[in-house]
Amino acid sequence: MVTFLVRNRQRVMFALAIVAPLVVAVILVPFRGTFAHAAAGLVLVVVIVAIAVGGNRFSGFLASVSSALWFDFFLTRPYDTLDISQRSDIETAVSLLVVGLLVSELAARSRHFSRVSTEESNYVAMVRDVTEYAKSGAPSALVIESALDSLREILQLRACHFDFQPSDPPMAQIQANGDVVHVGMIWPTEELGIPGPEAEIVSEWRGRALGRFVITPTPGQPIALEARVVAALLASVVAASLASESRVS
Repeated sequence: MVTFLVRNRQRVMFALAIVAPLVVAVILVPFRGTFAHAAAGLVLVVVIVAIAVGGNRFSGFLASVSSALWFDFFLTRPYDTLDISQRSDIETAVSLLVVGLLVSELAARSRHFSRVSTEESNYVAMVRDVTEYAKSGAPSALVIESALDSLREILQLRACHFDFQPSDPPMAQIQANGDVVHVGMIWPTEELGIPGPEAEIVSEWRGRALGRFVITPTPGQPIALEARVVAALLASVVAASLASESRVS
């Protein structure tokens, strides 16, 4: 049951966005003669907040509309119709809808910023780990292997390997600034994903190419600019390790 709820979380939240406000409104029906309408609106706001936080922007919006609708239908005179006879009830219904929409938007933005913050922390940790590994004097083969693990994760790749030979013919390439150049054009990676079937990230150190990561992207998977910049930075760290190892040998 728990596994089902996790896998179908958004569908469950969509269903709750419709059903939960209805259930709460029905529960309040026996008290609608003595329970202040503004207080009933606040109870429904709590329902909206719970759904907006647990679901996504759309489920929050849906819960807002559903709450305003059932508040109007069950809790305002004349009862059991969509008419409203008192101005205060109209104001409460409109406020319920507006507050619900605002809360849903704020919850969605909060999730976005939290996700971005987590991703950036992970990116910093990846670069730090590979850099520390390279600085420790570990063999370049191990540094490459560490970078491969990070690249597979941040670029959501199907496969990835390192090649010391240049590509022939040239592949789509992730550059240092995160741009993906394909057939001489900047590819819209954030919409269409990395072009395939294979692409590359050249490992350069002081203008000299020392190898390249050959990547097999997931078709159509959008990749954020920040992730592509980090991938290029990891390739540079590997190039620095290869250059250092070459000087030592």
